[in-house]
Amino acid sequence: MTSAPENGPAGQPAPRTILRPGGVITQPDWPTDRTVRSVHVVRIGGAGMSAVARLALEAGLTVSGSDSQDGQFIAPLRDAGARIGIGFDAALLDEALDLVIVSTAVRADNPEVLEARRRGIPVIHRAAALAGLLLGRDLLAVAGTHGKTTTTGMAVTALRGGGHDPAWALGAAVPDLGRNAGLGADPAVAGADHELAVVEADESDGSFLAFSPRVLVVTNLEPDHLDFHGDAATLAAAFDAVAAQIVPGGTLVVCADDPGARALGERAAARGCDVLLHGTAEDARWRLRAEHSGPLGAEIELDTPGGPLAVSLSVTGHHNVLNAVGALAAAAVASGTSQPERLAQGLGGFTGASRRFDVAGTAGGVTVVDDYAHHPREVAAAIAAARGIVQAQPHPGRVLAALQPHLFSRTRDFAEDFAAALSAADRAWVLPVYAAREDPDPSVDARTITSSAPDSVTALSEDAQLPEAVTDEARPGDLLLMLGAGDIVEMTPALMRALDEHEDRR
Repeated sequence: MTSAPENGPAGQPAPRTILRPGGVITQPDWPTDRTVRSVHVVRIGGAGMSAVARLALEAGLTVSGSDSQDGQFIAPLRDAGARIGIGFDAALLDEALDLVIVSTAVRADNPEVLEARRRGIPVIHRAAALAGLLLGRDLLAVAGTHGKTTTTGMAVTALRGGGHDPAWALGAAVPDLGRNAGLGADPAVAGADHELAVVEADESDGSFLAFSPRVLVVTNLEPDHLDFHGDAATLAAAFDAVAAQIVPGGTLVVCADDPGARALGERAAARGCDVLLHGTAEDARWRLRAEHSGPLGAEIELDTPGGPLAVSLSVTGHHNVLNAVGALAAAAVASGTSQPERLAQGLGGFTGASRRFDVAGTAGGVTVVDDYAHHPREVAAAIAAARGIVQAQPHPGRVLAALQPHLFSRTRDFAEDFAAALSAADRAWVLPVYAAREDPDPSVDARTITSSAPDSVTALSEDAQLPEAVTDEARPGDLLLMLGAGDIVEMTPALMRALDEHEDRR
Protein backbone atom coordinates (compact mmCIF):
# COMPACT_ATOMS: atom_id res chain seq x y z
CA MET A 1 0.00 0.00 0.00
CA THR A 2 1.15 3.52 -0.75
CA SER A 3 0.14 6.40 1.50
CA ALA A 4 -0.53 9.89 0.22
CA PRO A 5 2.50 12.15 -0.19
CA GLU A 6 3.04 14.84 2.41
CA ASN A 7 3.35 17.46 -0.33
CA GLY A 8 1.84 17.64 -3.79
CA PRO A 9 3.69 18.41 -7.05
CA ALA A 10 5.05 21.91 -7.48
CA GLY A 11 2.19 24.36 -7.57
CA GLN A 12 -0.36 21.69 -6.63
CA PRO A 13 -2.04 21.23 -3.23
CA ALA A 14 -1.15 18.15 -1.22
CA PRO A 15 -4.07 15.69 -1.08
CA ARG A 16 -5.62 15.15 2.32
CA THR A 17 -6.21 11.66 3.68
CA ILE A 18 -7.59 10.25 6.91
CA LEU A 19 -5.05 7.42 6.64
CA ARG A 20 -2.25 9.38 8.27
CA PRO A 21 -1.73 8.56 11.98
CA GLY A 22 -3.40 11.06 14.25
CA GLY A 23 -6.02 11.26 16.95
CA VAL A 24 -7.68 7.99 15.92
CA ILE A 25 -5.49 6.23 13.35
CA THR A 26 -2.18 4.92 14.72
CA GLN A 27 -0.98 3.01 11.63
CA PRO A 28 -1.62 3.90 7.97
CA ASP A 29 -1.77 0.35 6.61
CA TRP A 30 -2.26 -3.33 7.39
CA PRO A 31 0.40 -4.60 9.82
CA THR A 32 3.18 -6.50 8.07
CA ASP A 33 5.39 -7.03 11.12
CA ARG A 34 3.02 -9.49 12.76
CA THR A 35 0.46 -12.16 11.94
CA VAL A 36 -3.07 -10.83 12.22
CA ARG A 37 -5.47 -13.46 13.56
CA SER A 38 -8.17 -11.33 15.18
CA VAL A 39 -9.69 -7.93 14.42
CA HIS A 40 -12.21 -5.64 16.10
CA VAL A 41 -14.38 -3.44 13.87
CA VAL A 42 -15.77 -0.26 15.44
CA ARG A 43 -19.14 0.75 13.93
CA ILE A 44 -19.37 -2.67 12.34
CA GLY A 45 -23.01 -2.14 11.32
CA GLY A 46 -22.25 0.40 8.61
CA ALA A 47 -22.31 -0.71 4.99
CA GLY A 48 -18.59 -0.13 4.47
CA MET A 49 -17.48 -1.46 7.85
CA SER A 50 -19.61 -4.59 7.56
CA ALA A 51 -17.91 -5.29 4.22
CA VAL A 52 -14.52 -5.32 5.95
CA ALA A 53 -15.86 -7.61 8.66
CA ARG A 54 -17.29 -9.99 6.07
CA LEU A 55 -13.97 -10.25 4.22
CA ALA A 56 -12.12 -10.82 7.50
CA LEU A 57 -14.50 -13.64 8.45
CA GLU A 58 -14.12 -15.28 5.05
CA ALA A 59 -10.34 -14.98 5.40
CA GLY A 60 -10.56 -17.07 8.58
CA LEU A 61 -9.93 -14.28 11.09
CA THR A 62 -11.67 -13.96 14.44
CA VAL A 63 -13.95 -10.92 14.23
CA SER A 64 -15.53 -8.83 16.95
CA GLY A 65 -17.19 -5.46 16.65
CA SER A 66 -19.49 -2.82 18.04
CA ASP A 67 -22.03 -0.24 17.00
CA SER A 68 -24.33 2.28 18.62
CA GLN A 69 -27.43 0.42 17.44
CA ASP A 70 -28.59 -2.69 15.65
CA GLY A 71 -28.93 -2.67 11.86
CA GLN A 72 -29.46 -4.75 8.73
CA PHE A 73 -25.84 -5.90 8.42
CA ILE A 74 -25.31 -7.01 12.03
CA ALA A 75 -27.44 -10.19 12.20
CA PRO A 76 -25.82 -11.75 9.08
CA LEU A 77 -22.36 -11.04 10.52
CA ARG A 78 -23.34 -12.65 13.83
CA ASP A 79 -24.66 -15.65 11.93
CA ALA A 80 -21.28 -15.88 10.19
CA GLY A 81 -19.44 -15.93 13.53
CA ALA A 82 -18.74 -12.32 14.51
CA ARG A 83 -19.13 -11.32 18.17
CA ILE A 84 -20.86 -7.92 18.19
CA GLY A 85 -21.82 -5.64 21.06
CA ILE A 86 -24.35 -2.81 20.92
CA GLY A 87 -22.77 0.22 22.54
CA PHE A 88 -19.08 1.12 22.72
CA ASP A 89 -17.18 -0.57 25.53
CA ALA A 90 -13.45 -1.17 26.09
CA ALA A 91 -14.34 -4.60 27.49
CA LEU A 92 -15.31 -5.75 23.96
CA LEU A 93 -11.62 -5.86 22.97
CA ASP A 94 -10.28 -9.40 23.49
CA GLU A 95 -7.00 -9.91 25.32
CA ALA A 96 -5.46 -11.51 22.22
CA LEU A 97 -6.70 -8.83 19.81
CA ASP A 98 -4.30 -7.96 16.97
CA LEU A 99 -5.94 -5.03 15.19
CA VAL A 100 -8.70 -2.42 15.53
CA ILE A 101 -10.42 -1.12 12.39
CA VAL A 102 -12.30 2.20 12.33
CA SER A 103 -14.17 4.47 9.96
CA THR A 104 -13.97 8.23 9.62
CA ALA A 105 -17.08 8.45 11.82
CA VAL A 106 -15.17 7.04 14.81
CA ARG A 107 -13.86 9.75 17.13
CA ALA A 108 -10.67 9.85 19.16
CA ASP A 109 -12.54 9.63 22.46
CA ASN A 110 -14.29 6.37 21.55
CA PRO A 111 -13.59 4.05 24.53
CA GLU A 112 -12.50 1.20 22.26
CA VAL A 113 -10.00 3.44 20.45
CA LEU A 114 -8.67 4.70 23.79
CA GLU A 115 -8.24 1.13 25.03
CA ALA A 116 -6.46 0.08 21.83
CA ARG A 117 -4.05 2.99 22.11
CA ARG A 118 -3.44 2.17 25.80
CA ARG A 119 -2.58 -1.43 24.90
CA GLY A 120 -0.55 -0.54 21.80
CA ILE A 121 -2.93 -2.31 19.43
CA PRO A 122 -2.68 -0.80 15.91
CA VAL A 123 -5.73 1.20 14.77
CA ILE A 124 -6.22 1.46 11.01
CA HIS A 125 -8.87 2.85 8.65
CA ARG A 126 -11.30 0.52 6.91
CA ALA A 127 -9.79 1.27 3.48
CA ALA A 128 -6.36 0.19 4.72
CA ALA A 129 -7.98 -2.97 6.08
CA LEU A 130 -9.56 -3.69 2.69
CA ALA A 131 -6.21 -3.21 0.99
CA GLY A 132 -4.59 -5.62 3.45
CA LEU A 133 -7.29 -8.28 3.19
CA LEU A 134 -7.10 -8.19 -0.62
CA LEU A 135 -3.32 -8.10 -0.83
CA GLY A 136 -1.96 -10.12 -3.76
CA ARG A 137 -5.00 -9.75 -5.99
CA ASP A 138 -5.24 -7.60 -9.11
CA LEU A 139 -7.44 -4.74 -7.98
CA LEU A 140 -10.19 -3.01 -9.95
CA ALA A 141 -11.11 0.09 -7.96
CA VAL A 142 -14.08 2.35 -8.69
CA ALA A 143 -13.93 6.00 -7.66
CA GLY A 144 -15.88 9.13 -8.53
CA THR A 145 -18.26 11.69 -7.09
CA HIS A 146 -21.35 9.69 -8.14
CA GLY A 147 -22.17 6.15 -9.20
CA LYS A 148 -19.39 4.28 -7.37
CA THR A 149 -21.57 1.65 -5.71
CA THR A 150 -23.60 0.93 -8.84
CA THR A 151 -20.52 0.75 -11.08
CA THR A 152 -18.72 -1.54 -8.61
CA GLY A 153 -21.68 -3.91 -8.51
CA MET A 154 -21.91 -3.83 -12.29
CA ALA A 155 -18.22 -4.71 -12.68
CA VAL A 156 -18.57 -7.70 -10.34
CA THR A 157 -21.63 -9.08 -12.15
CA ALA A 158 -19.94 -8.56 -15.53
CA LEU A 159 -16.83 -10.46 -14.39
CA ARG A 160 -18.98 -13.26 -13.04
CA GLY A 161 -20.71 -13.47 -16.40
CA GLY A 162 -17.29 -13.81 -18.00
CA GLY A 163 -16.46 -16.84 -15.83
CA HIS A 164 -14.43 -15.02 -13.17
CA ASP A 165 -14.97 -15.18 -9.42
CA PRO A 166 -13.62 -11.90 -8.02
CA ALA A 167 -13.56 -10.76 -4.44
CA TRP A 168 -15.58 -7.60 -3.91
CA ALA A 169 -16.43 -4.94 -1.38
CA LEU A 170 -18.84 -2.05 -1.74
CA GLY A 171 -20.82 0.42 0.32
CA ALA A 172 -24.35 -0.94 0.02
CA ALA A 173 -26.29 -4.16 -0.17
CA VAL A 174 -26.58 -5.52 -3.72
CA PRO A 175 -29.28 -8.18 -4.07
CA ASP A 176 -27.68 -9.63 -7.20
CA LEU A 177 -24.48 -10.39 -5.26
CA GLY A 178 -26.18 -11.70 -2.13
CA ARG A 179 -24.17 -9.46 0.22
CA ASN A 180 -21.99 -6.36 0.13
CA ALA A 181 -18.61 -8.14 0.22
CA GLY A 182 -17.00 -11.52 -0.27
CA LEU A 183 -13.78 -13.25 -1.24
CA GLY A 184 -15.59 -14.93 -4.12
CA ALA A 185 -18.97 -16.41 -4.93
CA ASP A 186 -17.78 -19.67 -3.40
CA PRO A 187 -14.21 -19.60 -2.05
CA ALA A 188 -14.28 -23.37 -1.56
CA VAL A 189 -14.70 -24.15 -5.26
CA ALA A 190 -11.56 -25.88 -6.53
CA GLY A 191 -9.88 -24.15 -9.43
CA ALA A 192 -11.90 -20.96 -9.11
CA ASP A 193 -10.35 -17.70 -10.26
CA HIS A 194 -9.43 -15.78 -7.10
CA GLU A 195 -6.91 -13.38 -8.63
CA LEU A 196 -9.22 -10.39 -9.07
CA ALA A 197 -10.87 -8.04 -6.60
CA VAL A 198 -13.32 -5.20 -7.19
CA VAL A 199 -13.71 -2.45 -4.58
CA GLU A 200 -15.58 0.79 -4.18
CA ALA A 201 -12.90 3.41 -3.46
CA ASP A 202 -14.13 6.32 -1.35
CA GLU A 203 -12.84 9.83 -2.00
CA SER A 204 -14.85 11.48 0.79
CA ASP A 205 -12.00 11.24 3.31
CA GLY A 206 -9.09 10.57 0.97
CA SER A 207 -9.05 6.93 2.03
CA PHE A 208 -8.99 5.66 -1.57
CA LEU A 209 -5.27 6.42 -1.32
CA ALA A 210 -4.99 3.08 0.49
CA PHE A 211 -5.26 1.33 -2.89
CA SER A 212 -2.79 0.67 -5.71
CA PRO A 213 -5.14 -0.66 -8.38
CA ARG A 214 -4.37 -2.31 -11.68
CA VAL A 215 -7.52 -0.77 -13.12
CA LEU A 216 -9.01 2.45 -11.74
CA VAL A 217 -12.44 3.61 -12.90
CA VAL A 218 -13.39 7.25 -12.31
CA THR A 219 -17.06 7.74 -13.08
CA ASN A 220 -16.96 11.54 -12.70
CA LEU A 221 -15.19 14.25 -10.73
CA GLU A 222 -16.82 17.41 -9.43
CA PRO A 223 -16.73 19.28 -6.12
CA ASP A 224 -18.10 17.40 -3.11
CA HIS A 225 -16.93 16.53 0.41
CA LEU A 226 -15.39 19.96 0.70
CA ASP A 227 -15.89 19.71 4.47
CA PHE A 228 -12.90 17.35 4.36
CA HIS A 229 -10.91 18.40 1.28
CA GLY A 230 -11.38 22.13 1.75
CA ASP A 231 -11.63 23.09 -1.93
CA ALA A 232 -12.03 21.63 -5.41
CA ALA A 233 -8.29 21.84 -6.18
CA THR A 234 -7.37 19.67 -3.19
CA LEU A 235 -10.07 17.16 -4.10
CA ALA A 236 -8.69 16.98 -7.66
CA ALA A 237 -5.18 16.52 -6.22
CA ALA A 238 -6.45 13.48 -4.30
CA PHE A 239 -7.75 11.94 -7.54
CA ASP A 240 -4.44 12.69 -9.23
CA ALA A 241 -2.64 10.98 -6.36
CA VAL A 242 -4.69 7.80 -6.53
CA ALA A 243 -4.31 7.72 -10.34
CA ALA A 244 -0.55 7.97 -9.82
CA GLN A 245 -0.77 4.81 -7.67
CA ILE A 246 -2.03 2.65 -10.55
CA VAL A 247 0.48 -0.19 -10.80
CA PRO A 248 2.88 -0.22 -13.79
CA GLY A 249 1.07 -1.47 -16.86
CA GLY A 250 -2.32 -0.61 -15.35
CA THR A 251 -5.15 1.43 -16.83
CA LEU A 252 -7.23 4.46 -15.85
CA VAL A 253 -10.81 4.26 -17.17
CA VAL A 254 -12.62 7.62 -17.23
CA CYS A 255 -15.92 8.90 -18.56
CA ALA A 256 -15.18 11.17 -21.51
CA ASP A 257 -18.56 12.90 -21.04
CA ASP A 258 -17.63 14.26 -17.62
CA PRO A 259 -15.32 17.32 -17.73
CA GLY A 260 -13.65 16.56 -14.39
CA ALA A 261 -12.98 12.91 -15.22
CA ARG A 262 -11.72 13.78 -18.72
CA ALA A 263 -9.34 16.39 -17.30
CA LEU A 264 -8.06 13.81 -14.80
CA GLY A 265 -7.42 11.43 -17.68
CA GLU A 266 -5.53 14.08 -19.63
CA ARG A 267 -3.27 14.79 -16.65
CA ALA A 268 -2.66 11.07 -16.12
CA ALA A 269 -1.91 10.49 -19.80
CA ALA A 270 0.66 13.31 -19.69
CA ARG A 271 2.42 11.32 -16.95
CA GLY A 272 2.51 8.23 -19.16
CA CYS A 273 -0.50 6.36 -17.77
CA ASP A 274 -2.63 4.27 -20.14
CA VAL A 275 -6.03 6.02 -20.19
CA LEU A 276 -9.18 4.49 -21.64
CA LEU A 277 -12.11 6.81 -22.41
CA HIS A 278 -15.73 5.70 -22.48
CA GLY A 279 -18.95 7.57 -23.22
CA THR A 280 -20.58 9.29 -26.17
CA ALA A 281 -17.53 11.33 -27.22
CA GLU A 282 -15.97 10.69 -30.63
CA ASP A 283 -12.59 9.82 -29.09
CA ALA A 284 -13.99 7.26 -26.62
CA ARG A 285 -12.52 3.78 -27.16
CA TRP A 286 -15.72 2.37 -25.64
CA ARG A 287 -18.24 4.59 -27.39
CA LEU A 288 -21.96 4.66 -26.71
CA ARG A 289 -23.60 4.93 -30.14
CA ALA A 290 -27.25 4.36 -29.31
CA GLU A 291 -29.39 4.16 -26.19
CA HIS A 292 -33.04 3.24 -25.78
CA SER A 293 -34.12 3.50 -22.14
CA GLY A 294 -37.49 2.46 -20.77
CA PRO A 295 -38.99 2.01 -17.33
CA LEU A 296 -37.62 -1.52 -16.98
CA GLY A 297 -34.17 -1.20 -18.54
CA ALA A 298 -32.14 -0.02 -21.49
CA GLU A 299 -30.90 -1.35 -24.81
CA ILE A 300 -27.55 0.11 -25.83
CA GLU A 301 -25.16 -0.21 -28.75
CA LEU A 302 -21.42 0.24 -28.32
CA ASP A 303 -18.30 0.52 -30.41
CA THR A 304 -15.56 -1.34 -28.51
CA PRO A 305 -11.91 -2.17 -29.23
CA GLY A 306 -13.18 -5.63 -30.25
CA GLY A 307 -15.97 -4.38 -32.50
CA PRO A 308 -19.67 -3.49 -32.18
CA LEU A 309 -21.52 -4.78 -29.11
CA ALA A 310 -25.22 -4.74 -28.18
CA VAL A 311 -26.06 -4.85 -24.47
CA SER A 312 -29.40 -5.28 -22.69
CA LEU A 313 -29.48 -3.68 -19.22
CA SER A 314 -31.91 -4.22 -16.36
CA VAL A 315 -31.42 -0.66 -15.09
CA THR A 316 -32.62 2.59 -16.61
CA GLY A 317 -31.46 6.20 -16.84
CA HIS A 318 -28.63 7.74 -18.85
CA HIS A 319 -26.41 7.97 -15.77
CA ASN A 320 -26.73 4.21 -15.25
CA VAL A 321 -26.01 3.57 -18.92
CA LEU A 322 -22.72 5.48 -18.60
CA ASN A 323 -21.93 3.58 -15.40
CA ALA A 324 -22.56 0.32 -17.24
CA VAL A 325 -20.24 1.21 -20.13
CA GLY A 326 -17.49 2.15 -17.70
CA ALA A 327 -17.95 -1.07 -15.71
CA LEU A 328 -17.91 -3.17 -18.86
CA ALA A 329 -14.77 -1.48 -20.20
CA ALA A 330 -12.98 -1.89 -16.87
CA ALA A 331 -14.02 -5.54 -16.54
CA ALA A 332 -12.71 -6.25 -20.03
CA VAL A 333 -9.35 -4.67 -19.20
CA ALA A 334 -9.10 -6.37 -15.79
CA SER A 335 -9.92 -9.80 -17.21
CA GLY A 336 -7.78 -9.37 -20.31
CA THR A 337 -10.56 -10.32 -22.70
CA SER A 338 -10.99 -8.94 -26.19
CA GLN A 339 -14.37 -10.66 -26.56
CA PRO A 340 -16.65 -8.95 -24.02
CA GLU A 341 -19.92 -10.63 -25.03
CA ARG A 342 -20.01 -12.88 -21.94
CA LEU A 343 -19.17 -9.92 -19.72
CA ALA A 344 -22.09 -8.05 -21.29
CA GLN A 345 -24.45 -10.96 -20.63
CA GLY A 346 -23.43 -10.99 -16.98
CA LEU A 347 -23.87 -7.23 -16.71
CA GLY A 348 -27.38 -7.52 -18.15
CA GLY A 349 -28.48 -9.34 -15.01
CA PHE A 350 -27.56 -6.49 -12.68
CA THR A 351 -30.75 -5.01 -11.24
CA GLY A 352 -29.27 -2.32 -9.00
CA ALA A 353 -27.81 -1.64 -5.57
CA SER A 354 -29.84 -1.02 -2.46
CA ARG A 355 -31.16 2.55 -2.22
CA ARG A 356 -30.22 3.28 -5.84
CA PHE A 357 -33.57 3.98 -7.51
CA ASP A 358 -35.18 1.26 -5.41
CA VAL A 359 -38.91 0.93 -6.10
CA ALA A 360 -40.44 0.58 -2.63
CA GLY A 361 -43.85 -0.12 -4.14
CA THR A 362 -47.09 1.57 -5.12
CA ALA A 363 -49.39 3.18 -2.56
CA GLY A 364 -52.56 5.06 -3.38
CA GLY A 365 -51.67 4.69 -7.04
CA VAL A 366 -48.35 6.50 -6.48
CA THR A 367 -45.05 4.76 -7.22
CA VAL A 368 -42.58 5.40 -4.39
CA VAL A 369 -38.85 5.18 -5.12
CA ASP A 370 -36.03 5.31 -2.58
CA ASP A 371 -32.73 6.77 -3.80
CA TYR A 372 -29.45 7.60 -2.05
CA ALA A 373 -28.98 10.82 -4.06
CA HIS A 374 -27.40 13.47 -1.83
CA HIS A 375 -25.54 15.70 -4.30
CA PRO A 376 -27.25 18.08 -6.76
CA ARG A 377 -26.11 16.13 -9.79
CA GLU A 378 -27.43 12.89 -8.30
CA VAL A 379 -30.74 14.55 -7.49
CA ALA A 380 -30.99 15.84 -11.06
CA ALA A 381 -30.21 12.38 -12.48
CA ALA A 382 -32.84 10.70 -10.31
CA ILE A 383 -35.49 13.24 -11.33
CA ALA A 384 -34.56 12.83 -15.02
CA ALA A 385 -34.87 9.03 -14.74
CA ALA A 386 -38.24 9.41 -12.99
CA ARG A 387 -39.42 11.79 -15.72
CA GLY A 388 -38.66 9.19 -18.36
CA ILE A 389 -40.69 6.60 -16.48
CA VAL A 390 -43.83 8.70 -15.90
CA GLN A 391 -43.82 9.95 -19.49
CA ALA A 392 -43.70 6.35 -20.77
CA GLN A 393 -46.84 5.41 -18.82
CA PRO A 394 -50.13 5.00 -20.74
CA HIS A 395 -51.42 7.88 -18.62
CA PRO A 396 -48.41 10.11 -17.84
CA GLY A 397 -48.02 11.21 -14.26
CA ARG A 398 -45.93 13.78 -12.43
CA VAL A 399 -42.59 13.61 -10.63
CA LEU A 400 -42.67 14.44 -6.91
CA ALA A 401 -39.51 14.59 -4.81
CA ALA A 402 -38.70 14.74 -1.10
CA LEU A 403 -35.06 15.58 -0.29
CA GLN A 404 -33.41 15.14 3.10
CA PRO A 405 -30.23 17.25 2.80
CA HIS A 406 -27.13 15.44 4.08
CA LEU A 407 -24.59 17.52 6.04
CA PHE A 408 -24.90 21.20 6.90
CA SER A 409 -21.73 21.98 4.96
CA ARG A 410 -22.94 20.34 1.76
CA THR A 411 -26.34 22.03 2.07
CA ARG A 412 -24.68 25.43 2.45
CA ASP A 413 -22.09 24.92 -0.31
CA PHE A 414 -24.52 23.59 -2.94
CA ALA A 415 -27.81 25.27 -1.94
CA GLU A 416 -28.42 26.93 -5.31
CA ASP A 417 -27.50 23.75 -7.20
CA PHE A 418 -29.93 21.72 -5.08
CA ALA A 419 -32.63 24.31 -5.76
CA ALA A 420 -32.02 24.09 -9.51
CA ALA A 421 -32.09 20.28 -9.47
CA LEU A 422 -35.32 20.11 -7.46
CA SER A 423 -37.02 22.65 -9.71
CA ALA A 424 -37.11 19.96 -12.42
CA ALA A 425 -39.67 18.05 -10.34
CA ASP A 426 -43.34 18.99 -10.59
CA ARG A 427 -43.49 19.33 -6.81
CA ALA A 428 -40.72 18.96 -4.20
CA TRP A 429 -40.25 19.21 -0.44
CA VAL A 430 -37.01 19.77 1.49
CA LEU A 431 -36.76 18.17 4.93
CA PRO A 432 -34.58 19.27 7.86
CA VAL A 433 -30.84 18.67 7.38
CA TYR A 434 -29.47 15.28 8.41
CA ALA A 435 -26.34 16.20 10.37
CA ALA A 436 -24.52 12.85 10.07
CA ARG A 437 -20.98 13.43 11.36
CA GLU A 438 -21.30 17.21 11.71
CA ASP A 439 -22.31 19.32 14.68
CA PRO A 440 -25.56 21.29 14.21
CA ASP A 441 -25.37 24.62 12.36
CA PRO A 442 -28.48 26.71 13.16
CA SER A 443 -27.74 29.01 10.22
CA VAL A 444 -28.42 26.21 7.71
CA ASP A 445 -31.79 24.51 7.22
CA ALA A 446 -34.24 23.51 4.49
CA ARG A 447 -34.87 27.17 3.68
CA THR A 448 -31.21 27.54 2.71
CA ILE A 449 -32.18 25.56 -0.39
CA THR A 450 -35.74 26.69 -0.98
CA SER A 451 -34.88 30.39 -0.81
CA SER A 452 -33.30 29.97 -4.26
CA ALA A 453 -36.04 27.70 -5.61
CA PRO A 454 -39.41 28.32 -7.26
CA ASP A 455 -42.66 28.02 -5.28
CA SER A 456 -42.99 24.38 -6.31
CA VAL A 457 -40.16 23.54 -3.85
CA THR A 458 -41.25 23.85 -0.22
CA ALA A 459 -39.29 23.75 3.03
CA LEU A 460 -40.56 21.56 5.90
CA SER A 461 -39.56 22.30 9.47
CA GLU A 462 -40.20 18.73 10.68
CA ASP A 463 -39.96 15.28 9.11
CA ALA A 464 -43.43 14.51 10.45
CA GLN A 465 -44.94 17.08 8.06
CA LEU A 466 -44.02 15.06 4.97
CA PRO A 467 -46.88 12.50 4.84
CA GLU A 468 -49.58 15.17 4.95
CA ALA A 469 -47.75 17.36 2.45
CA VAL A 470 -47.42 14.48 -0.01
CA THR A 471 -50.94 13.08 0.38
CA ASP A 472 -52.44 16.52 -0.18
CA GLU A 473 -50.58 16.79 -3.49
CA ALA A 474 -50.12 13.28 -4.91
CA ARG A 475 -52.52 11.56 -7.26
CA PRO A 476 -52.54 8.16 -8.99
CA GLY A 477 -49.92 7.89 -11.72
CA ASP A 478 -47.40 10.10 -9.95
CA LEU A 479 -43.90 8.94 -8.97
CA LEU A 480 -42.48 10.06 -5.62
CA LEU A 481 -38.71 10.12 -5.07
CA MET A 482 -37.46 9.80 -1.47
CA LEU A 483 -33.95 11.28 -1.78
CA GLY A 484 -31.05 11.44 0.65
CA ALA A 485 -28.20 9.59 2.36
CA GLY A 486 -29.63 9.88 5.88
CA ASP A 487 -32.60 8.13 7.48
CA ILE A 488 -35.27 9.27 5.00
CA VAL A 489 -35.66 5.63 3.96
CA GLU A 490 -37.16 4.94 7.40
CA MET A 491 -39.97 7.40 6.65
CA THR A 492 -41.12 5.53 3.54
CA PRO A 493 -43.36 2.86 5.16
CA ALA A 494 -45.43 5.41 7.12
CA LEU A 495 -45.71 7.66 4.09
CA MET A 496 -46.95 4.76 1.94
CA ARG A 497 -49.55 3.88 4.57
CA ALA A 498 -50.72 7.51 4.52
CA LEU A 499 -51.03 7.40 0.71
CA ASP A 500 -53.12 4.22 0.87
CA GLU A 501 -55.37 5.64 3.58
CA HIS A 502 -55.82 8.86 1.65
CA GLU A 503 -56.81 6.94 -1.47
CA ASP A 504 -59.32 4.85 0.53
CA ARG A 505 -61.03 8.04 1.72
CA ARG A 506 -61.49 9.43 -1.78
